[in-house]
Amino acid sequence: MDPSLYLDRDTFVHRLDPRTKMFLLLGMFVLAFVFTAPLYLLAVLAIVLFFGYLSQSLANLGRIWFILLAIAIVSIILWSIFGSGETPLFLFVEREAFIYGVSIALRLDATIIAGMIFLSTTRNEEVAIGLVRLGIPYRFAFAVSTALRLVPMIVATGLTISQAQRSRGLDLDSGNIIQRIRKHLPLLVPVFVTTVRSTNVFSMALESKGFGAGSGRTFYLHIAMGRRDALVLVVFVLLLAGSIALRVMGYGELEGFTL
Repeated sequence: MDPSLYLDRDTFVHRLDPRTKMFLLLGMFVLAFVFTAPLYLLAVLAIVLFFGYLSQSLANLGRIWFILLAIAIVSIILWSIFGSGETPLFLFVEREAFIYGVSIALRLDATIIAGMIFLSTTRNEEVAIGLVRLGIPYRFAFAVSTALRLVPMIVATGLTISQAQRSRGLDLDSGNIIQRIRKHLPLLVPVFVTTVRSTNVFSMALESKGFGAGSGRTFYLHIAMGRRDALVLVVFVLLLAGSIALRVMGYGELEGFTL
């Protein structure tokens, strides 16, 4: 299994400038926090899924469905317990607190899926050059790009080590969820050691190539924003402005909920 989320597709979203996709991702985060009513947040989630459909990246949802489900369940339970409202639902849970928990679950899942779509349609090199073109120092952009590479590398290392241990007869799949977690915990040590060694080799490779020695840099990858990017940004800005206007007029607010 490829630990990287990027999917090499020739879609409308893939062809957008990485800066456009960064603005869309940031705007989607803002849009998810504009409303508190679940129906409006469900519409936001539908917009995110529509982008995922256009980019043909919804296949990656199968790789993070457990995270999305766990976040949704935990959010609903916690806000139902610690929140309060005006209408009793069952036992000590109020209806408004339960609905707010659903809203938080939709908000978090929408932002996570938006991030997944961004990583599924944007290569690390495009992220780095996009940040540089936005005026971010190259060292910081390179650090962000390296961090995005580090997570798949750790996942790949963990998969390799677990497969090696299975070939030696270690049973990692039997038992309940708690027992399986306890069996996987000892594997964290070789994963951590391997990651530290890889980062050390990586740092020496950067030093040997003279990273940061010169002030001026040239880039193999060239990006440019075109009419397609301008059209997408204008449409999304209008959508975001309309959503904020609706929120100011009192729409999309969950009434009766208090902490």
